[in-house]
Amino acid sequence: MSTTALLTDHYELTMLDAARQAGVAGESATFEVFTRRLPRGRRYGVFAGLGRLLDALEDFRFDPDDLAWLAERGIVSAPTLDWLRSYRFRGDIHAYREGELYTGGSPVLTVEGSFGECVLLETLVLSIVNFDSAVAAAASLIVQAAAGRPVIEMGSRRTDPRAAVAAARAGYLGGLSSTSNLDAGRCYGIPTAGTCAHAFVQAFPDERAAFAAQIAALGPGTTLLVDTYDTAEGIRGAVGIAGSQLGAIRIDSGDLAAEARRARALLDSLGATGTRVIITGDLDDATIRALADAPADGYGVGTSVVTGLGEPTAGFVYKPVMVAGRPAAKRSPGKATVGGRKWSWRLAQEAQEVVALTPNDAPPGARALQSTVVAAGVRVEGPGLEEARAFHQRVLAEHPDGQPLRLIGESPATET
Repeated sequence: MSTTALLTDHYELTMLDAARQAGVAGESATFEVFTRRLPRGRRYGVFAGLGRLLDALEDFRFDPDDLAWLAERGIVSAPTLDWLRSYRFRGDIHAYREGELYTGGSPVLTVEGSFGECVLLETLVLSIVNFDSAVAAAASLIVQAAAGRPVIEMGSRRTDPRAAVAAARAGYLGGLSSTSNLDAGRCYGIPTAGTCAHAFVQAFPDERAAFAAQIAALGPGTTLLVDTYDTAEGIRGAVGIAGSQLGAIRIDSGDLAAEARRARALLDSLGATGTRVIITGDLDDATIRALADAPADGYGVGTSVVTGLGEPTAGFVYKPVMVAGRPAAKRSPGKATVGGRKWSWRLAQEAQEVVALTPNDAPPGARALQSTVVAAGVRVEGPGLEEARAFHQRVLAEHPDGQPLRLIGESPATET
């Protein structure tokens, strides 16, 4: 794929076409991205996907093949096709840092430019930050539940291939220690991990032959999957071949807490006191929390991360708040918005976010939440993935335990 321009909805282009014909496309406009509410029971969300969005924005161009396809289907008029031929976003974008916390009404992203150039970006923006923020929040909750034990992300087989790479990035930002996805490792420098599945064990006449082959290839420090047939026998066979230097065993089925206890006791009795116990198998934050007292040294998670713990979207919307210098607002019941561009700040240690209609209302000692990431169409380089990951841990540390993040002031959304 040479451009990202057609990763969008049909109506973005028909809106542009109609706005151009009506003379509205050139009017100044400000759009804000926010969610009306967090998923039930969540104390905050985690903003993610900004780096991916800025990459995609740089490729948001309409090449000859894109334009020919649009012309063939008559989606927009010939003058608009000519306009799209030279399109690139020339406005400004202001955003929360990746890894920042947000709540219902937080203006996590502000897009300023002409109405025509801004309206085209809605689907691109939302498709990226909705998915990535849902995954990052899920990862953050899982990491907190793991209480310092490392968690590998292994959800590639539970989602679209491209989404799997995005999920690995967002999961790492949220605190997961590594990923099984090699393309995520190549693209983003995320540590990759993994050894073998049950299929490998089943490919050999018996379990010990499989273990011997794996150890011969990867060394005794590898992780052996011991529950293909009988977990206790698998552990005995693993230690019998690798000795006390066996790196880890993995258990993927059964009563995981009970299996972990039995495994630890058996490993210790066999002299493999340094061998780690890794638990996998449809884990989420709740099941990992329930395993807190089990002697597990690490976890692997998949479906729960790539589906955002059952919330595959963060619920962000992309709404105009200023057009042609006047506030723009919706009055739709349940979906009303507040017009006017917003500014926001965080009061550390108070679980409060302050939002105002002027940049001059910063509370004393508060941290500004938005910074400029695109200026006059030019990307402003900001923190990389590792910095965003570390930043998320810092903002978690400053947030009071157990307290939901509260928004004070002029939220972009209002209930009617």
